[in-house]
Parts: sequence; structure tokens; C-alpha cells
Amino acid sequence: MTDSAASPVFRLAYVPGATPAKWVRIWNERFPGTPLELTPVEAHEAQELLRTGGADAGLVRLPVDRDVFSAIPLYTETTVAVVPKDHLITAAEEISVEDLAEEVVLHPLDDVLGWERPPGEEAFERPATTGDAIELVAANIGVLIVPQSLARLHHRRDLTYRTVTDAPQSEVALAWPQDATTDAVDDFVGVVRGRTANSTRGRRAAEPERKQEPARAARKAPQGGRQKPQGGGGRGNRSAAAGGKGGAPRRGGRPKRRG
Repeated sequence: MTDSAASPVFRLAYVPGATPAKWVRIWNERFPGTPLELTPVEAHEAQELLRTGGADAGLVRLPVDRDVFSAIPLYTETTVAVVPKDHLITAAEEISVEDLAEEVVLHPLDDVLGWERPPGEEAFERPATTGDAIELVAANIGVLIVPQSLARLHHRRDLTYRTVTDAPQSEVALAWPQDATTDAVDDFVGVVRGRTANSTRGRRAAEPERKQEPARAARKAPQGGRQKPQGGGGRGNRSAAAGGKGGAPRRGGRPKRRG
């Protein structure tokens, strides 16, 4: 690992839809001496930003180049279709790709689902961004299939969404360059993996478990003085001793003299 002292600020990039707030809060509580700086980045630009050192790590969408980056998958998002509130598909809670066969399905240039070709009818042209596609949905020009977090990010009162059960899904991961695994990166990995502040894994290990106190150990050890006889004792042994070699006492007193 490299020394994190060269970079007193931990820079975390995040793509649209990713929500780093929980981990940022834990970081600030656990490492108050190292400020965390958030850097928003478009999904298709995230790998280049990390590669060129523009951030120490990032919440990105998979896939990434595994020859260059280490990555820890965090969660997989539900995929939804964004439509006007009065659209026919809103009658169901969930839909399939087949339900969109007769719809114009918009395919923005910043699409993160990796379609070769989305279902439904192809639009006249591809919108430049997801935000542009949302505007076209609001104008009743088509529907848009995106991860749920992006539908929420671009929320409008006149639009809603429904889960698409058989569409591709997007997976969010924590990624960083393999040759730049700093102490701060390792600490943030511990945060997202749920390690406690006293975890023995990572750079800041917990105190070793205390050894047993000598006084307590002494109390557990056998004390001096009388010990319990081996092989039993007590009344049974005393009875046997009273009986002599035969084990039982002889009856009566002197022998009777013959007249």
C-alpha cells in the first residue's frame, strides 16, 4: 500500500443515481481527521477519472476493466419503465419487456443498461442524455427504461414508473485503481463492507484480546491442603479396614469349652 499521508483528503467519485450519503456519514464519524470530498461524474467518464487520479475511489456502474481496477459489487438495481401518469401500463404494478413491444422506447447515449437494441419501436434519434430522454417522455414521445435510482433522480410530477421484471439490470460497485490502493481506500472499503471501528481487518485493527488476569487464573488453579482421595474414600474404605483381611468381622467371643 502507498502512504495516505500524501493525500490528506479522500476523494470519492460517484455516478448519477449512486447514493454515498450513508457511507460518508460513517466515514466522517470514524475518520474526522481525513475529510471526504465527493466528486460527481457521469457513468461513462468514471473509469477515466479514476485512471488519471481525479479521485481515489468511486461508486461506479459495472462492468469496469478488471485488469486496471479493483471492484467490490455493492448492490443491483431494479429496472423500471418511466411513462406519463396516464399511460396504459400504469394499470399494472409490474410489466415485461413484451408489454413495451408497440411503444417507442428511447435509448439515450448515456444508457447504463447495456442494450444492443432496446425493446419496442426505435425512436427517430437517440437523446444525448437520460435527462433529455425524460423530457421526451413528458412530451409523450416515448418511454424510457432505466435503473430505478435514475427514475427517482429525474422525478417529475407528471411522470411515474413501473418495474420491468425481465429487463437488464445495473450493478453499482466501489472501484479504484489496483496500483493506487492507499490506506484511505482500504479504510473506505472497510466502511462499505460494514466493518466496525474495532475490526481486526484493515489498517486500524482492534486491540488484541486481553489475557486472563493472573489473580483470576490463580483462583481457577487447584489450591494447596487436603485433596480428595483417589479411587474413592470415606465410609466404604473405613468399613473394609475394620473387617481385616477377610473383609467382614468374626462373630461371637471366645470358643466354648467342652465338658
